[in-house]
Amino acid sequence: MVSRYEYQGGVWIDLERPTSEEVRTVLEEYAISERIGSELLSPSPSPIVANDAETAFVVLHFPAPRGQEELETKNQEVDFIVGRQCIITVRYELVASLHHLKKLLETEAVLMGSAAVTTDVLLELLFSHLYAAIRDHLHGAAAHLTQLEKHMFSGRERTTVLGISDLNRDFLHLEAALANHEEVLARFLKGLQERKFFPVSFAERASRIAGERTHVAHLARTYRAVAAELRETNMALLETRQNDIMKTLTIITVVVLPLELISFIFAMHMPGTPLEHDPIAFWKVLAAMLVACFVTVLYLMRKRWI
Repeated sequence: MVSRYEYQGGVWIDLERPTSEEVRTVLEEYAISERIGSELLSPSPSPIVANDAETAFVVLHFPAPRGQEELETKNQEVDFIVGRQCIITVRYELVASLHHLKKLLETEAVLMGSAAVTTDVLLELLFSHLYAAIRDHLHGAAAHLTQLEKHMFSGRERTTVLGISDLNRDFLHLEAALANHEEVLARFLKGLQERKFFPVSFAERASRIAGERTHVAHLARTYRAVAAELRETNMALLETRQNDIMKTLTIITVVVLPLELISFIFAMHMPGTPLEHDPIAFWKVLAAMLVACFVTVLYLMRKRWI
């Protein structure tokens, strides 16, 4: 599907799940080299940057939020071809941030006519929306992490283990994806500046685009560190609780052991067993067991074990 948005002095062409015919038509219309065009026919597994005399090309993979049934955070590929008076984006699935921006621009065009934007301004808007979507996802995950922290300190350490580990993995994936952008995006923006496609003011826009990536990468790194610390804290709380349980079980064993020994001795029914013919033997044995229990507990308390 091909969508066109015309702005001041140029056009944005958005290709979603393009066919080979649609790609070929766009290549011929804007005289894009076959080398770049061949990359548009199918998704690329890794970031790519390439430039020629009239266009700059970059392939980036943006992490997208997982659905409820998805186990892994997926990456959505967006290909950018930028010329002096055109921007071509190619995506192989719905990218929510670009779809939202396209609807905003279409609404603005209907209400106000042609918007007073240029190619360099629109390029900054595209990257801003893409990185803003990642930032919103990070803030949402951080809010979930705050809820898990509350659960962790309210005695539900066992139920938060999986949630914290899952978020930590999510942050790690986001950080890795954004790290892959750094070098490729820098080369792409440098190529645009060297070819002087845009006014001198584009240097500031390029700096802001790179700054957006740096900011969300810093957020991902910070939140991952927080998640890692919470996971360690959660494990420490679990170990403390398990130690308390083991301590309680050990105390019960220590208290009950003398009682079992006394009851076993007087239950042997052998000739000469003490109190075998005493009519109140049961009460005497019971009293001895209570005394032994009291002495054991008193000993443990004096040792500050309980």
